[in-house]
Amino acid sequence: MARERETRQDGLEERVVKIRRCAAVVKGGRRFSFNALVVVGDKHGRAAYGYGKANEVPPAVEKAAKDAQERMKRQPKVSLRGATIPHRIVGKYGSSKVVLVPAGPGTGVKAGPGVRDVLECVGIHNILTKVHGSTNPLNLVKATIEGLLKLRTREEVAALRGVTL
Repeated sequence: MARERETRQDGLEERVVKIRRCAAVVKGGRRFSFNALVVVGDKHGRAAYGYGKANEVPPAVEKAAKDAQERMKRQPKVSLRGATIPHRIVGKYGSSKVVLVPAGPGTGVKAGPGVRDVLECVGIHNILTKVHGSTNPLNLVKATIEGLLKLRTREEVAALRGVTL
């Protein structure tokens, strides 16, 4: 299955993580609606997710992308060290736990679908990940973003502790 990715005019990369079909049973049969989970990132330390629902797939994806774009405006930038992260971190959301471990050059992004989309949209090229607990794509995306936002560089930690490097 080819991963659906799209680079837009404004320089943001958009990735469809998951599309789900929901059925409501009505008098005439079943009525279907669709949910879309989309990750949008600038490949320079910022990414956000969006969730959209509609009766057709394309409007659901559009709504999710618009939601992600709005959410990204409020999102702080992630602290990166080159093409990886500065230190090991665990992101948690619900019963999903995502362990993010920095990796050397040439390693690549070793991650599952939801986590991979977030990391590539942020601009990380070398990282190791492990998922514990629930593998619900929405929770994995939220846990990954939550973990990335907890990252701190050496300089930030030194400033918080009042120490000079």
